[in-house]
Amino acid sequence: MNVYALLTPIAIFFVLLEIAACFVFRKNYINFQEAIANFGTALGNQTVNLLVAAGVYEVYGYLHMHYRIAGPLEMNVVNFLLLLLGIDFIFYWVHRWGHELKIMWAAHSPHHSAEEMNFFVALRASVTQRLFSFLFFWPLTLVGFKPFDIYTMTALHLFISFLHHTEFIPKLWRPIEFIFTTPSHHRVHHGANYQYLDKNFGEFLIIWDRMFGTFAEEKEKIVYGMYNHPQSFNPIKINFHYYVVIFNEMLKAKRWWDKLRIWFMPLSWSPEGTKPLPPEITVQNQKRYQSVMFDGAKTYLVIHAALTAILMLLVISPKSPLAYEMKWVGAILLWHSIINWAGILESKRWLLPSEMARLVLTVAFVAQITNQLPLLAAVGGVGLLSAFWCARFFRQGSLQTVQG
Repeated sequence: MNVYALLTPIAIFFVLLEIAACFVFRKNYINFQEAIANFGTALGNQTVNLLVAAGVYEVYGYLHMHYRIAGPLEMNVVNFLLLLLGIDFIFYWVHRWGHELKIMWAAHSPHHSAEEMNFFVALRASVTQRLFSFLFFWPLTLVGFKPFDIYTMTALHLFISFLHHTEFIPKLWRPIEFIFTTPSHHRVHHGANYQYLDKNFGEFLIIWDRMFGTFAEEKEKIVYGMYNHPQSFNPIKINFHYYVVIFNEMLKAKRWWDKLRIWFMPLSWSPEGTKPLPPEITVQNQKRYQSVMFDGAKTYLVIHAALTAILMLLVISPKSPLAYEMKWVGAILLWHSIINWAGILESKRWLLPSEMARLVLTVAFVAQITNQLPLLAAVGGVGLLSAFWCARFFRQGSLQTVQG
């Protein structure tokens, strides 16, 4: 069972609920360009869960079978809570190291490159962070927890953190704020303000931060984002931007020892000494990344975001009728889609031929997985209309007159 396939519709429901709330209460919490980039990044990253699940069941399964010192532990109320606490405690440290060590920040920083706070931001995760995280939960197999239960609980733990990403929920009742991580605490965690940097790492319980000196209360207006922003909506650049930063630092290092260890040193470290903090990002000086879109982009992207979400569910769902090989073909097609979305948002010259090719490949993919004529006709019709839309709008000279 892929628990992410079960939780995804619930997450989408909350996203739609927040969009509706923004309209009803006239709040400008969601920027269209960033929302599409976040959603696309999330769809692409879901395909990585296939790899993660395979790795967890193989490696964790081997450890659980041959090296556990207790158990196996069956899931009941007590063991459920113990596993949740164990994952939350380990994740606190993984999360903290993700802000302190260069290579782990490279994996985690895509999430912090979002410059607003909403449920779309919760979806903006990193393909490599999923892989990095599961390098640290293996001790739970040794005390008797089953790999399936660990994998499932990490998904539930991730969903808990999803609910923290909103501006709509203010500070809660003080006892709740003292024990549990709340949206207020997590807004602080995403702050680029100096006073908020590297604070509030807890995902379920905030007591870890209180115990280990990393707690900060929400006081001043929070500025969201990160230093050394990728300046792109492309999911490839979002995911791998900071790896490139470290790689360039490595090339500049003169000694081979420095070239090696630079990946595992604190963010402020360089071979020449400690790097000073960059100028603080404030409400007054923040320049959020925006780009000029092709005309007609919003309608097209909303429709194709919905269609691509269906493709994603086909790829990750355990009940999917797709053969294993076709799931990987679908995953590649999904990544082609979300990269093209960035091309639309940033009005890239390569977008038109790339999107035309994607439409043809999508129709061919559907033709391979079904012989139902009504479905093929519907997909072919959408593909044809989309091609006309692309030819009409997605070319140089057909740009939005305003940004965002």
